[in-house]
Amino acid sequence: MPQASSLFIRLEYRLAEQLFHSRWLLPRSPRTQRLTMRLYKRCADAGHPTALSVYGHMLFHRSLSPQDKARGARYVLEAAQAGNVKAQYQAAVIHEHGCLQYPRREDYAVTWYARAAQAGHYLAANRLAQAYRDGELGLAVDNAKAAYWQQQAEACSEPPALERAV
Repeated sequence: MPQASSLFIRLEYRLAEQLFHSRWLLPRSPRTQRLTMRLYKRCADAGHPTALSVYGHMLFHRSLSPQDKARGARYVLEAAQAGNVKAQYQAAVIHEHGCLQYPRREDYAVTWYARAAQAGHYLAANRLAQAYRDGELGLAVDNAKAAYWQQQAEACSEPPALERAV
């Protein structure tokens, strides 16, 4: 039964992705958007790592209420702990800037940026290079470490357009 459930969740996630990214499948309407969000939520609640990341990101950045933003942050952090690289980067951003449920913690931000950068996330490596260059995030200025993280960033592939806008 768990395999069937897992397969169903993966299919729901694929459908949510298709609805979210496809303009021709169904017209963009409030009803389609609600369906897409409902599918992402079901998949995230079932523990699908990418759904946790995507749904959490949407809640955190697009919600108006502090409670929804906090719930989005919880989803993102759960996905980050499960090893989702994009969620690790977002977890770092959440800890760098803080929110209602998660106050600003620069030490946590540095840890999440480093995990994401080591896994090949361009923006995370770039942010660490900048932080070491400028002495941000509670880090001392260290040109050697800044050069190391800049080299890591250059070794990573360029981030997708969607991620750059975040």
